[in-house]
Amino acid sequence: MSACPSRRGFDVVVLGGGIAGAGLAAQLAGELRVALVEQEPQLGYHTTGRSAAMYIPSYGGPAVWPLTAASRGFFEGPPRGFAGRLLSPRPVLHIARADQADRLDDFAHRSAGVAALRRLGRDGALRRAPILRPQAVATALLETEAGDLDVARLHGGMVRRAREAGAVILADAGWPQIDREGARWRVRTRQALLLAPILVNATGAWADATAQAAGLAPIGLTPRLRTAILVDAPREIGFHDWPVVKDIDERFYFRPFGGRLLITPADEAPSPPCDATPDELDIACAMLRFHDVADHPVTRIHHRWAGLRTFASDRAPVIGWSQAAPGFFWLAGLGGFGIQTAPAVSRLAAALVRGRRPPQDLSDHGVDAEIYSPARLKQSRAASVPSLAARIDGSALVGPVGLE
Repeated sequence: MSACPSRRGFDVVVLGGGIAGAGLAAQLAGELRVALVEQEPQLGYHTTGRSAAMYIPSYGGPAVWPLTAASRGFFEGPPRGFAGRLLSPRPVLHIARADQADRLDDFAHRSAGVAALRRLGRDGALRRAPILRPQAVATALLETEAGDLDVARLHGGMVRRAREAGAVILADAGWPQIDREGARWRVRTRQALLLAPILVNATGAWADATAQAAGLAPIGLTPRLRTAILVDAPREIGFHDWPVVKDIDERFYFRPFGGRLLITPADEAPSPPCDATPDELDIACAMLRFHDVADHPVTRIHHRWAGLRTFASDRAPVIGWSQAAPGFFWLAGLGGFGIQTAPAVSRLAAALVRGRRPPQDLSDHGVDAEIYSPARLKQSRAASVPSLAARIDGSALVGPVGLE
């Protein structure tokens, strides 16, 4: 910590350099003065950098489906600076044993109109994933419009757009000290003392802790651990084009990933916010569940990792103004769908921060800002939120003034 940090004024300080914070900064920079602050030396170090990189329209439920659908066009034809298409086709094979068939039918009914699904029998499923044991699948659904996302290019492109539009990006900032100075939030990092009337909490698993550091009550976000391992790929011809194979009860999935086979037990154990590491019991669980359904001997684990996926109590994203403090904006609770919804989430959040209606194309896809408002969750110290003009009028802002 510098004994006399640089004191700089902004319109918006965004805490968190993962996909949510970077996407919002890219949307706001140029029109507003933005600082993007990340406590780690590397932006996107935690959940974003450990994503399995999938786009699955059926995933996440009714609150997530519209955001996913509204993001597809961006992935298929991103703007300049993202080096081409970000979405590569890869279907998802949802499998069910005979005793799970009713749940597969329920899934098909719930996902009607959201996902393109094709019914398959056992033989059709085995043709697409030949290592499946026949007893592991009685019926299946093939979700045909899913795919792989290039997370590194997506996140890197957003960071680049933010920087080129004038955003100040501070990595390795450490845990921020947050308080108020009049109408502005004051954020002290290792490099600088930042002041802004708007503070965005996009700190992922740390979002409740960040709110508490700012003097607000937590809203009940729960980080949940997800474990993954990489093993040798099967030698069957065409392996690289296999679908994601996913249990209808979400007890596991496996898929081609980076030339190897990724396996996860789809675990969701609650965890404190941390630099997540895989637990040996979860790895053993992954292996047990995989061997129950697949005939593929695993002799070596090449890589193992874990990440945190953070959920609100209703598992819907939290996007909107706090009722407990003026100028405090929540962008959290994105669970395991923060990547596949990132373009729509960033545009929705940017509109709300600016005090505007959501873009019409988001509304056309069914995106309703009220669904994501933190007001739906239990909060304390309710306070009215001033208008955007009141938050960023000239009298409330201080431009960069160097050292005090």
